Amino acid sequence: MDPFGDDTPVYVISVAAQLSGLHPQTLRTYDRMGLVSPGRTAGRGRRYSMRDIVMLREIQRLSQEEGINLSGIKHILELQRDNVRLREELAKAHAALEDLANELESTRAVAARLAQQRRHGEPGGTPGADLVPIRRTSVVVWHERNSD
Repeated sequence: MDPFGDDTPVYVISVAAQLSGLHPQTLRTYDRMGLVSPGRTAGRGRRYSMRDIVMLREIQRLSQEEGINLSGIKHILELQRDNVRLREELAKAHAALEDLANELESTRAVAARLAQQRRHGEPGGTPGADLVPIRRTSVVVWHERNSD
């Protein structure tokens, strides 16, 4: 793992200002507004990461090239963060759905084998016996125990 990745706060405000093309006071204003939140040292000094520098450049671009005021930029950045978070949640939900679909398919295959055994009177498939659900969840058992 790279100890100095894009999120590592290493740049003091003067260097961050130079790298972003902004005045240090502008960086302080953006910090107060919550547009960019640099890391802090034990003495409360700001330390900017490369990701912060990229964000500062984007804020400057939106302001100068697109004519968006800082309040609008803050709203855009919040929406972008929400979008990233929601995409991550959606990916997790898709993965869980895929796992459940695979589990359902497996359960159906076992049920089909049991039904076939039952039809043919094979061992484990006693004719006339009802098929028992493959899974009886602990939720059902808990509900039965606690339904009084």
